[in-house]
Amino acid sequence: MDKQKKCVFSGTFDPPTLGHKQIIESARAIFNEIVIAVMVNPQKTPTFTFTQRKEMLELVCGNLQGVKIIQFGGTVAELLQKENTQFYVRGIRNTVDFEYENSNYFATKKLNKDVVPVYLPCPQELLHVSSSMVKNSLKFNTPIDEYVTKEVKAYIQAAVKNGEKSGL
Repeated sequence: MDKQKKCVFSGTFDPPTLGHKQIIESARAIFNEIVIAVMVNPQKTPTFTFTQRKEMLELVCGNLQGVKIIQFGGTVAELLQKENTQFYVRGIRNTVDFEYENSNYFATKKLNKDVVPVYLPCPQELLHVSSSMVKNSLKFNTPIDEYVTKEVKAYIQAAVKNGEKSGL
């Protein structure tokens, strides 16, 4: 199978999880280039700064070639146009995720008729993983090993120790 040229995978990645890593790796098997867009959502107040989320994503991606990490504050339709691609990768854990992503797809399709969603299923052993679970675990000082890579865990522990995330 020939690889497609480029896709976009967006989210808040607050923080990036093992689920995100799996989707990135799966997308990389299909696409030559992945644009990971750390989205600015005015309805959310992220726990980690853009710089911290980007640095953690760089740790998650390791030596993966063809991965670009950006910050973006517009719509997905605008992002796809800016990146000159029609492929929009989404990770799906369950039917709730599917319904949510499909609803967003139809809204995006009205703004960009060329959008092609690529839904990638989450591995069964990661169905429970979410950024919210990581943040809750941090608040209650419980282990995060099953949610994030060891590199991201070390990064978060250092940020907490250095007082960069005292609200956790």
